[in-house]
Amino acid sequence: MDGLVEGPANSPGFWLWHTTLRWQREVAAALAPYDLTHPQFVLLSCAWWLNEQGAVPNQQELSAQAGTDVRTTSQVVRKLEAKGLLDRTTDPDDTRARRLRITPRGTALARAAVPTVEAVDRAFFAPAAHGTPALDGDGLSRLLRRLVDAP
Repeated sequence: MDGLVEGPANSPGFWLWHTTLRWQREVAAALAPYDLTHPQFVLLSCAWWLNEQGAVPNQQELSAQAGTDVRTTSQVVRKLEAKGLLDRTTDPDDTRARRLRITPRGTALARAAVPTVEAVDRAFFAPAAHGTPALDGDGLSRLLRRLVDAP
């Protein structure tokens, strides 16, 4: 098998897939008491962070920040609005666009859920750094960012 990996045991993609599935299950379990799905959490926390930085993003800007596609962002934002966590207002400069502002209830939920998910992340990714200081939280984040940003 010239150039091919023989079986999944040596395939980084296979293990990344399984790692991602396990991490998503753990995050979903941690978010259940908050009545948030993982995509809802990501978009809510990104909107909260952007609002805290003084930005009032439209859905496309929120989509770019979160790394989600525009269609999914639109669907999830509607659900967050229905839950009273986000307000969508018409952009005065572009009536087709909606500006997103987190509600006080959404802010309180984000402030509670973010540390919970960060704790899950710390616990989940800690074994990667075991004996490898370059793969502590910051090092692993830099590695993953390089993979995301690679051409």
